[in-house]
Amino acid sequence: MNTSEFILDKVAPIFNKQGYIGTSLSDITKATGLTKGAIYCNFSNKEDLALKSFQLNINLAITPLFKLIATKEGSINKLYTITDYQRSYYDLVKDRGGCPMLRAGVDTKFINPLLFRTAQNLSQKFTVGLTNIINEGIINNEIQQNTDPVKYAKIILSLIEGSSLLAFTHNDQTYITTAMDFIDNTIIDSIRK
Repeated sequence: MNTSEFILDKVAPIFNKQGYIGTSLSDITKATGLTKGAIYCNFSNKEDLALKSFQLNINLAITPLFKLIATKEGSINKLYTITDYQRSYYDLVKDRGGCPMLRAGVDTKFINPLLFRTAQNLSQKFTVGLTNIINEGIINNEIQQNTDPVKYAKIILSLIEGSSLLAFTHNDQTYITTAMDFIDNTIIDSIRK
């Protein structure tokens, strides 16, 4: 592991837990045991470190889902893969400060435009991915023709992110499992053929 990777490994969870504005340089040096100079020898500034920390958090928490979906066949199967993944999501990210997309999207809107746009783009990628899955299901006759793919993609993502927020707010993963059950038993059942 090189120095940059070491730094990211130590500070990515701190940024996600304390927030991107709430994490100070002293938090970073304390966590790594390195000097300010050593930190800035590897990263151009705190914003650069925050962005790369966010990307690491995404690679650990959300990228595995995208890779898993790519291995699945059929739209309904892909939607169930998403809800199954989310059921274990709380345990996956609880020690790292929660959902990095949600955290960065809320935490950085007015203070770090580059990081906010990165979180916003990831959210958009998730929405587009869900829309494409639903469209594919309509084309392949798995999902009813009158289904509005964008509307349902937004509803599903809202339930995923909203349940994640509430699970971490209340330290209770049943918010997620209940929402995923609702997606499976109400939303998916209502649009499938």
